[in-house]
Amino acid sequence: MKLIIVESPTKAKTISTFLGKEYQIIATMGHIRDLPKSELGVDVENNFEPKYVIPLKARKTIGLLKKESEKADLIILATDEDREGEAIAWHITQILNLDNVKCQMSNVKCQNRIVFHEITKTAIEEAIKNPRSIDSALVDAQQARRVLDRIVGYKLSPFLWKKVARRLSAGRVQSAAVKLVCDREEEIKKFIPQEHWTIVASLLKIKNQIAKIKNNEFEAILVKKNGKIIPKLGIESKEQAEKILEELKGAEYKIISIEKKEVKRNPLPPFTTSSLQQESWQKFHWPAKLTMGIAQNLYEHGLITYHRTDSLNLSSQALGAAKNFIKTNFGENYAAGFLRNFKTKSKGAQEAHEAIRPTVPEKTPENTKNNLEAKQQKLYDLIWRRFIACQMSQAIFDSTAVEIEAGNSKTTLRGVSSFGRSSKINPMGSPSKSVQQNNYIFRANGQILKFDGFLKVYPIKFKETELPGCEKDEILELIKLIPFQHFTQPPARYTEASLIKALEENGIGRPSTYAPILFTIQARNYVEKNEDKKFQPTEIGTVVNEVLTIHFPEIVDIKFTAQMEEKLDEIALGKEKWTAVIKEFYEPFEENLQKKYQEV
Repeated sequence: MKLIIVESPTKAKTISTFLGKEYQIIATMGHIRDLPKSELGVDVENNFEPKYVIPLKARKTIGLLKKESEKADLIILATDEDREGEAIAWHITQILNLDNVKCQMSNVKCQNRIVFHEITKTAIEEAIKNPRSIDSALVDAQQARRVLDRIVGYKLSPFLWKKVARRLSAGRVQSAAVKLVCDREEEIKKFIPQEHWTIVASLLKIKNQIAKIKNNEFEAILVKKNGKIIPKLGIESKEQAEKILEELKGAEYKIISIEKKEVKRNPLPPFTTSSLQQESWQKFHWPAKLTMGIAQNLYEHGLITYHRTDSLNLSSQALGAAKNFIKTNFGENYAAGFLRNFKTKSKGAQEAHEAIRPTVPEKTPENTKNNLEAKQQKLYDLIWRRFIACQMSQAIFDSTAVEIEAGNSKTTLRGVSSFGRSSKINPMGSPSKSVQQNNYIFRANGQILKFDGFLKVYPIKFKETELPGCEKDEILELIKLIPFQHFTQPPARYTEASLIKALEENGIGRPSTYAPILFTIQARNYVEKNEDKKFQPTEIGTVVNEVLTIHFPEIVDIKFTAQMEEKLDEIALGKEKWTAVIKEFYEPFEENLQKKYQEV
């Protein structure tokens, strides 16, 4: 009998459907060893040796694993392919006394480590044919993160209890995330709005028109004065806007250029953990933790590839399957014509991994809806559409840009009220007073969808604006000039989506940590969501951030936190020793901590 060990019962059940009776599959129900909750659990005097214990909830599972492993001819460790999964596999070898080096010479049980991106029959069978040993570098990287976070949490939290308030906690990554929220709030408080104006001309195409048809009316925005572009904040006050309106009195509006071109839009890349969490928030307002829970379920049921990834890589088999599906179901013209590959911009991304995609394109959302709960169906639909769309042809738009010159007419043909509709020639028939005009340019842009391409599967909101057919040198009738007042806006508070994006862009955390970070900073009451579901720091969050920023700047420093993540990545690649990285951090940290106990 061969024993396969995985983390969850759902994963075990899915794998069992692909394998014969000679395999028994048992789930560990998560981690089976961890640092103790009641103490630091790290021997800082002895090379940071972790003191692992078996949690109470895992003891029954351990008993079962020991019993069944005794009967097994071979033990196969099939935990997830990331650092956490590798660490769980290693802990199993420690508890069950598994060692491939020793098993040839003694009664020690042999083990194989297998990994796979998706839970499908082909992937499982291929993994079993190609086992490997435990990746000690990945295990070291997980241990380093765990020990580092434990040191910061268990050493710094008592300091906060003594100097600020009881029950507070500090965390290496969570504190940097709280700082992002606090810094943004400070920017908002200090922000001074700046007034600016835009001027829009409502124009009417009158050539060859007997009646004034509504479709011939369109708007153009003022963009240039005397050949110079007017910057976004160029019209600073109502007085400046009214002066321009005055100068435009009597102007003739003539089309001076028409530019028509085809604009092509590429599809978005497939999902990574970060982009999936962001899109789920934007579309469904789901917290990151909820999204990851649903994605985990879809993965364990064999519907999607592994959901903790920062890679945009797609396997050649997946690309080929998508291409065939698109041609069969949408037609040749909807296929991209080539296999579209994407390159991630994320620092330290594991390119050997894959992006999140459906395991089988033929399992369409329509085909799976009867087997999934409502939220599972929503997320699967999103993942499936994003993947299929990324291999489809571009969307094509017909774009038109029209430039209209207003000016150089010395005699007013029609007046313009400061904030109203144009007036005609005065009733007496005599022209208004002659005024020397400046030269102004207005621009109107139009965009019409010509071919939907990938938008057929993955719709994206965009505004279609159709301009009437115009000709160069054509004279237009001004209906009215409309000045609009604007004020610059402060930076927006973070949403779940934008905070995850900021964490990723700043190199804080990794795919497996984004959801826990957001959950933790709320659970500890350091940040909260306002009525608009945007993050604001609480009073206690602001105080703790202030204390840490002043006295432990490296803990909340964004760059320092990102550098530590890079060092963890180096450990995972076998380029750094984990104990050396911890020592480099711990010694100055501990020295500063003892000093601050006396000073603060």
